[in-house]
Amino acid sequence: MSDEQVERYWAQGYLLLPGLIPESRLAAYEARFVAFAIADAAPTAAMKVMRDVMVVRGAVQPDTPLHGVNKMINFEDDVALYGYTLEPGVLAAVRSLIGDDLYSISTNVFNKPPGVDGRHPLHQDLRYFRIRPADRIIGTWTAFGAANRENGCLAVIPGSHKGPLLDHGDPDWEYVNAGFLGIAANGLEGRVHVPMAPGDTLLFHPLLIHGSGHNRSDGFRRAISSHYAAADCESPLRDWRQGKQARRIGRI
Repeated sequence: MSDEQVERYWAQGYLLLPGLIPESRLAAYEARFVAFAIADAAPTAAMKVMRDVMVVRGAVQPDTPLHGVNKMINFEDDVALYGYTLEPGVLAAVRSLIGDDLYSISTNVFNKPPGVDGRHPLHQDLRYFRIRPADRIIGTWTAFGAANRENGCLAVIPGSHKGPLLDHGDPDWEYVNAGFLGIAANGLEGRVHVPMAPGDTLLFHPLLIHGSGHNRSDGFRRAISSHYAAADCESPLRDWRQGKQARRIGRI
């Protein structure tokens, strides 16, 4: 990346890279996710396809199996989907920010169906990681299709990565998907929505406050995401590099 892009990332806590993933590979990743979501492909042992809470509680009857899925996690053992984590453009951008020697530490596909609540409260991803320092971790989020205000695109608070890790808890909503913790503090200001075209990729700091809203469209809003950590990160509990989800990508 250019010096200006690197500077913008560290100033704002995020950076949008348009058209980073070619459409042909993007379509292949999405098709692979759909195969798992509708049980046309057998998931790996670590992989979890997670159902939307409104469907689980019977508040919504899904039209198709895809309408009942809100996300899939841990696709490291699937060669096809893990190709996203190894995308040359993604790795080049990440290495520009945290160095050459990398591990992937978390992988997700997000599936925001129409007709359910589906909101993801404002949160910081560092809440889910024990490794530090935060500046040596980075997330990537790539839109499969157009993401906009209508279908629940990402919203961020620029510069919030310069603050501390805040308290998180369950939001006071009737329907909250499993693991979707939100920041407990009230009065968060400065939210900016980030519309994205297919293949656009957002790089973001793990302390950046971000979330997403309702999908008010009649289609799906889908995205694929990986988190990376520099090999010199440390954890107070154990050698995180031996964790089930950690995969060494190594130096160039």
